Amino acid sequence: MTLARRRTAPRLAATALAAGLLTAGAIAAAGPAAADEVPPGGGATATLQGLDIFGEIAVTVPESGEERHVNGGLFRMAAPGGAGTFLTYCVDYNTPTRADAAYEETDWASSTLSGDEDAGRIHWILRHSYPTVDVHALAGAAGIGGELTEEDAAAGTQAAIWQLSDEVTAVPDDEEARALTTWLLGRARDVAEPGVSLELSPPRVSGQPGRVIGPVTVHTTADAVVVTPDPAAAEQGVTVVDADGEPVTEDEPVSDGAELYFSVPADAADGSASLTATASAEVPIGRAFTGTDPARPTQTMILADTTLASIPAGAAVSWAAPGQPSPSVTAEEVCAEGGVEVTAANNGDRPFTFELAGETVEVPAHGSESVLVPVADGQAYAIVIDNPAEGGADWEFGDVLDCAATDDAPAAQPVLASAGGIDGIDGVDGTETLGGGPADLAETGSDTDPGLLIGIAVALLAAGGAAVFLVRRRAAADPDDPDDPDGTDEE
Repeated sequence: MTLARRRTAPRLAATALAAGLLTAGAIAAAGPAAADEVPPGGGATATLQGLDIFGEIAVTVPESGEERHVNGGLFRMAAPGGAGTFLTYCVDYNTPTRADAAYEETDWASSTLSGDEDAGRIHWILRHSYPTVDVHALAGAAGIGGELTEEDAAAGTQAAIWQLSDEVTAVPDDEEARALTTWLLGRARDVAEPGVSLELSPPRVSGQPGRVIGPVTVHTTADAVVVTPDPAAAEQGVTVVDADGEPVTEDEPVSDGAELYFSVPADAADGSASLTATASAEVPIGRAFTGTDPARPTQTMILADTTLASIPAGAAVSWAAPGQPSPSVTAEEVCAEGGVEVTAANNGDRPFTFELAGETVEVPAHGSESVLVPVADGQAYAIVIDNPAEGGADWEFGDVLDCAATDDAPAAQPVLASAGGIDGIDGVDGTETLGGGPADLAETGSDTDPGLLIGIAVALLAAGGAAVFLVRRRAAADPDDPDDPDGTDEE
């Protein structure tokens, strides 16, 4: 494998990836393992509870031409510790949901919406349809003469979204729901991607003792963010300060745009520390949610209503004495470029050298290198970057790149609505066979055996061995905010 690279921020491309690491269709069994216990980056998390408000929809997949009847509508997801409830629609028809699947907030570029020219129109639909708009107001705006129930509104909205996100023909069985789908598709136009609820960027920094290391910038929709250093920081005399060098304490919350720094004593031995930021933040309509378990792929969701939730985010610092490298490593799934971008920054006095997929990468003192590792959609990757510090934890992560399906990918077969299954496979995740499984989750998805794919991936990962610590960078731009249900506002 040949890796192209250069110093500082510009992205670098690798011409090929070791065959032992990735093979089409492989799914990784390994889960993420961070170099420390700090939750990197940030964003809301939630657990799937089930399909909540729905109606029946006839869906025709272009590749097969076969029509299937499935239940479609609003899902309900729960934030940890009862901190909030999320209502979402599916933007990933060909993937099944998984019982109690764990999800995390992410940007469009790191989800199946990557490169989707209709993502902005989906966002418009979410902001001008149910549940954002009451069913009575929605029926009036859409000119629907009959009664539009919540079930009709949910099914009509989901059908419109599927036609844009998955390019399938989706027609609700109910007449009023069909009318809503037609109206939404006819009126939808681009609305910018919403910003992240809470994120710390970058999630890792490095430097030398006796200096202020950073900045870590706060991006949030919240008015106040509480910052708490970890116990290891206090033990080593490390404090968190603002851009003016003033201490940041739990009693003095920060806000969007704040810059945080780690102040490390001059006599501190080589080490690391972290901080946790917590906020009661608004997760805006249109944020994507993707599954966190690479061994159990689940449908990508998109938030259908603005939700207030308690959200944590983490950032870490490492330092090394003068005369040696002081690196920090981050990574990002870049769906638009088909891979995972690994970035290593070195704030030490000597070069930092590491191996990536059989190639040597050298990061100069006080410089950085970025390498794009090609990964196909749906493929597993596992990358490890060795930490040069004695006793320091390596940077590592394993995941499956979850981006938009390619045109030449095999068409997945959805599960019939009458079957009532979740995974479509007997015994997987404790579900029953088709026809006997629980019926409260999504009923669309592939009938491919994930157990077989996981087994194949484990062997491939063992043979190919590579690595990365993954952090997803989310868009921070706020969207326009039209507030009229008929979409006549100017954006």
